[in-house]
Amino acid sequence: MKEETRHAAELERVTLTDFVVATVQAAAKQTTEQADVVRLSKADQACFAQALLSPPAPAPAWKRAFAHRAKVLRTE
Repeated sequence: MKEETRHAAELERVTLTDFVVATVQAAAKQTTEQADVVRLSKADQACFAQALLSPPAPAPAWKRAFAHRAKVLRTE
């Protein structure tokens, strides 16, 4: 593995250290970007879309909280 890595660094015309650092940085970026993506099954996608298109009626507690928020914001 070390020889293959050294050869790859030579092909890129960089030091072995620079090659390893760049490769690790690219892998880390890819891993974190993939973690930020939400993956849903087809059924979950349909359920999510339906919830966006036809949201449920607000619960009484939500209505009270929203009214309280509006009252607080009017006084500021």
